[in-house]
Order: sequence, then C-alpha cells, then structure tokens
Amino acid sequence: MKPSSYKALVIREAEDGSFSRAIEHVSADFLPENEVLIRVKFAGLNYKDALSASGHKGVTRSFPHTPGVDAAGVVVSDTTGTWTEGQEVICTSFDLGMNTNGGFAEYISVPAAWVVPLPTGISLRQSMVLGTAAYTAGLALMKMEQGGQEPSMGPIAVTGSTGGVGSMAVAILSKAGYEVAAVTGKADKAAYLQSLGATSILKREEVNDISGRPLVRPKWAGAIDNVGGKVLATLLKACGRNGNVASIGLVESAELATTVFPFILNGVNLLGIDSAETPSAIRHAVWNKLSTDWSLDLPEASSTFCSLEDIPSYMDKLLAGEGVGRIVAEL
Repeated sequence: MKPSSYKALVIREAEDGSFSRAIEHVSADFLPENEVLIRVKFAGLNYKDALSASGHKGVTRSFPHTPGVDAAGVVVSDTTGTWTEGQEVICTSFDLGMNTNGGFAEYISVPAAWVVPLPTGISLRQSMVLGTAAYTAGLALMKMEQGGQEPSMGPIAVTGSTGGVGSMAVAILSKAGYEVAAVTGKADKAAYLQSLGATSILKREEVNDISGRPLVRPKWAGAIDNVGGKVLATLLKACGRNGNVASIGLVESAELATTVFPFILNGVNLLGIDSAETPSAIRHAVWNKLSTDWSLDLPEASSTFCSLEDIPSYMDKLLAGEGVGRIVAEL
C-alpha cells in the first residue's frame, strides 16, 4: 500500500527557467503508477543525479522530479507477484532517477523488471557503496574478459580513477588479479588509490598524446575510460595487442578523433558499456560476481554516508569536480 505522504528531494523548475532543490513531504500522487513499491533504505549519488538536479534536459525532461539512479530497500508490494513483501532488493539504472522519480526519497515505484534481488553476502548498505558505479565497472570488466582480456597481458589503465566509477574499477580490477595504472590529476590522492589496489599512478598528461601519430608505443594492456575525447583516443593508440578499452564516460568530451590503426594493426577492441539498459540475466550475473569473486573490502575513505538533507551539497561538489569515492544517503 502506498503511503499517504513521504519525504523526497524534489527538483522544481521556475517560470524563469531556474531550478530549485528542496527536501519536501509530497503526497502519494507524486509516485508513478508502477508494479513494485519499494521502501528505500539507502541511495547512492552519481554524477548523472547532479546533472538532473541542475535541470539538465538531456537527463531529465520534465519537472518536478526526484533524482537518484541508485536505490536499495525493502519491497512493500508487487502486483506481478515476482517479489515478496519484505524482500531486500536493489534497483539501479534503467530510467530510475532520470524521468522516473528516483532513489532520493523514502519510496520508489518501478517496473518489476528493474528490480534485482540483494545478492547473498552483501547488505543493503554495502550494495549502495557499490551501486551503479561498481556495477558499471564490473560490466566493463566482464565484457573485457569476454574479449580475451587476462591479467597476464599487463596493466589496465583507469581514467577518472578517484571518482565513483573509477574508484570501483580500480578496486574490482585489483581483486580480479590485474595490475592497475590509475590515472588522476589529484596528486594528493595517490595513497587513496593505492589503498584501492592501484599498482601505479599516472598523471593526466601521460594519457593525452599530442604527437599526432596514429599509434604509439604500448603502455597498457587495456583500459576503462571515464573521460572520452583525447584521453580515449590516447588509450586506444597506446593499448597493447588484442587489448580491450571500455568506454564508460565522457567527463572531458563526447567526441572521439582516432584512426582505424589501433583496431586493424593491434587488434584493439573498443567496448561500449551501457549500464542503463542491461538485460536482466547479465545484470544478475554482474551483481553475483560483485558479491563473490569480486567482493570488495573497501577502505573507509572510499565512501561517505550522509543524510538525505546533505545530498544537494554533495551534488555541488560532484559538479565542481571535487568528488572522491562514493556518496551514499541513508534514509
């Protein structure tokens, strides 16, 4: 049964085109009509949430709206009978927090197909420390290994390595037995990255080739890229033979200027990682890996827990490029 009212972070658009953020008590009508009602216990903050809260129409088309692409909680009801009352579940990606009211609220209402059972071995709290960030990084590694990537081939470069997805990529790769070359412009975060499992730290300049050559001497055996643009082009041209480069973000640019030479001379695979619409079977497989083979013992500095009321200030930090690790709201 839906609550008569509940607390949520609500983004509203004013007549002058500006946007406001506030914690409100909203009526049950604010929840969409969907199959599964979930009482949210924890919700993870992502860069996409900060964009939605800023009124980015490429993320969220209409307002008022509640962001939050990551949520974990307990099933209240399910009209399909797929999920049982009281069952602990995870809901990430799809349209949650984009155009469907998301996890920065006490309740969400979603289609049954979006829901994943909480894997054995992790708690709801731990699942949101992982969240879409770990899921995306895990999906990238799964596709890389399907393309033949192995630890024996050499180090994997991770760009944007201090961010939510980057941090998880470093930790998961390390747990899977890979050497990890963490790329960052934050020199003071070297110890943090090493605590996640990074074996070497690269400056941003080392992953921004300006030689103009279509290929350069191989520096890594594969990569997980959060940046795009010239960085992604450099990762491709400096990747070793038959390596895999997974593209999961575009912090720098959505453009990619490259040649076919990395692909036809070195056999490099460029892998696109779409975590939003992953089929259920793959989604379940990645979450199961995250609770078993890739189970992480993360350092305390890798995550910050806060109240729902604190989320807007952390959104500002993300947009300013000051985010480190995962931010999780405890409702």
